Amino acid sequence: MADIINQLIKEFNLKPFQVENTVKLIDDGNTVPFIARYRKEMTGELNDQVIRELYERLLYLRNLETRREDVKRLIGEQGKLTDEIAQALKKAVTLQEIEDIYRPFKPKRRTRATIAKEKGLEPLAEILFAQETKHSRIEEIVMPFINPEKEVNTIEDALSGAMDIIAEDISDNAEFRKAVREMFIRSGTVISQGKKEEDSVYRMYYDFKEPVSKIARHRVLAINRGEKEEFLQVKISVPDEQMISYLKSKTVKAPRSITSEYVERAAHDSYERLIFSSVEREIRNELTELAEEQAMKVFAENLKNLLLQPPVKGSVVLGLDPAYRTGCKLAVVDETGKVLETTVIYPTPPQNKVEEAKKVVKNLIGKHKVDIISIGNGTASKESEIFIAELLKDMDRKVYYMVVSESGASVYSASKLGAEEFPDFDVALRSAVSIARRLQDPLAELVKIDPKSIGVGQYQHDMNQKRLGESLGAVVEDAVNSVGVDLNTASPSLLSYVSGINATVAKNIVEYRETNGKFKKRAEIKKVKKLGEKAFEQCAGFLRIPDGKNILDNTAVHPESYDAAEKLLEITGYSLEDVKKGKLGSLKQELEKKGIGDISAKIGIGIPTLRDIVNELLKPGRDPRDELPKPMLLTDVLHIEDLKPGMVLTGTVRNVADFGAFVDIGVHQDGLVHISQLCDRYVRNPMEVVSVGDIVKVKVLEVDAVRKRISLSMRDI
Repeated sequence: MADIINQLIKEFNLKPFQVENTVKLIDDGNTVPFIARYRKEMTGELNDQVIRELYERLLYLRNLETRREDVKRLIGEQGKLTDEIAQALKKAVTLQEIEDIYRPFKPKRRTRATIAKEKGLEPLAEILFAQETKHSRIEEIVMPFINPEKEVNTIEDALSGAMDIIAEDISDNAEFRKAVREMFIRSGTVISQGKKEEDSVYRMYYDFKEPVSKIARHRVLAINRGEKEEFLQVKISVPDEQMISYLKSKTVKAPRSITSEYVERAAHDSYERLIFSSVEREIRNELTELAEEQAMKVFAENLKNLLLQPPVKGSVVLGLDPAYRTGCKLAVVDETGKVLETTVIYPTPPQNKVEEAKKVVKNLIGKHKVDIISIGNGTASKESEIFIAELLKDMDRKVYYMVVSESGASVYSASKLGAEEFPDFDVALRSAVSIARRLQDPLAELVKIDPKSIGVGQYQHDMNQKRLGESLGAVVEDAVNSVGVDLNTASPSLLSYVSGINATVAKNIVEYRETNGKFKKRAEIKKVKKLGEKAFEQCAGFLRIPDGKNILDNTAVHPESYDAAEKLLEITGYSLEDVKKGKLGSLKQELEKKGIGDISAKIGIGIPTLRDIVNELLKPGRDPRDELPKPMLLTDVLHIEDLKPGMVLTGTVRNVADFGAFVDIGVHQDGLVHISQLCDRYVRNPMEVVSVGDIVKVKVLEVDAVRKRISLSMRDI
């Protein structure tokens, strides 16, 4: 364990106490959000992202150590563990290196080499490979191994079998494989080809070449998908002769003997028949893993920014789920998300009942005093937006609309969760409710949907689904805990992402709330079934009770620090009542005047925790999302035909990819700002410049209305 700790210290460039304490906290069953927020003194104020990366690396190194010991034991059980092998295992720093060392000792299916060994040809292979014979003719060496009973009838049979054994031994050599793998990475070229007469989205890869060492990650995933869908043939081209020369230099001894020719032939065969395809597969797997990790990071960052979109609070919202034949579903929800009314209108083809639909919508707006209309961006969205924009021109009441991403809304609607929440609604009406609520509080609504279905990633269906699920689950967990959760209104879905609370406990909390009424204080959740002391410690600071008995229950101050918070108020001349009334104007100045270090020591808490407590006391019930720019609300509509090169518009970033950002400029088709057009300087990663949800100014470069492609720029505006 000491070796692992030292390696983590070195890799993350952290102080020993930071790594040691963080690992101990993880091993003691603490969650990442809890450690990041409430154990800052122990970790040296590491943020949740660093703690997660450290945790993942810790798991890898522990798995590496376990596998190292397993391989050592397995080789030892065969009686073949030498000091040299043990030393090589000790030095191995990746799972691949350990597997390469184990390769010669791994139980194999029947190969040409194992069949040759069954025929008694292994001693002949050893003689040939040693290249030290005093014989002048090869027949003199081979004749003793001719054995018709074992189907070794000729000299050629014996030599062929012996060379098969040598070829497999060369292929299994860890040193040789490592060198060949490095040459693949250094000198290899990824090549993809397609049938030029066949059109597809993969056309740009029909005659594509890029060095293994430089190929862009997103291109790897695109090529993989094209290959899977049988549009592309993919291979890695390498300088074969260079590889074969290397293997010969390592296996053919000088001066040459009469057996050297057979070793040379075996090395050639080993490369062409065994090593090339195996290493090519390994390199492609490695490229895919790296590409998937990058894509997961992009997906995770996009998801985080989407989840943390500022809520539109205090507004009555009309959700509109667009459609053609089946009609547009409407749902009005009040400021708290409660459904007030639902209905269906038919303003779109084929019915085109526009006037009738206008009457229904105007009636809903007047009856419920609707402030904003939230329109889903799916099928018939453009027609629905035009209908709403025209309708709003005739309204006396100031009503805005916004087109929102409806990714995942249908998944939620058809889910067990959707059915439990709205058993009397059909699937489409549930979608309309979801579209309305995701404008009011994106986080609370989006947590009901599998993160993989939210639609802000690249190639998510091609990735390792377990790894992707873990990665995105961590993003949702961090987002939920950074905002905090209202204990008296949160859904089971939202509660299940709170630190220390699983799905079962989340349901138990809601059941307790429904049976016993609202929670009056945080400590009351200890009465919930299956929520013990450890779970309370992990979750309490992230739960809020806005109208509770103790104002501290509506802050991120952890119950373990309530005494410290009250002592702080006492020392600086304030009370909890002052916190409630927002009368702590000079608290920070009082703190500085008396000395933050002295007060910290007097209260018995660290300075980071003290600062956090002060920030929470100054703004009880603070929502960090409120400090972000508000979403862009609209009153009129644009068509793709209205766009002209040179026009400058304001839009919302909907998705960020490795190659650029997709921006919604209100024409139903997102425009692409290529990475080269994001700003005037060189950009390595689009996320250096933009994030999902950003409101940005863009200039139209090109419009292809037929193919529905819009090229945008953020430069020189």
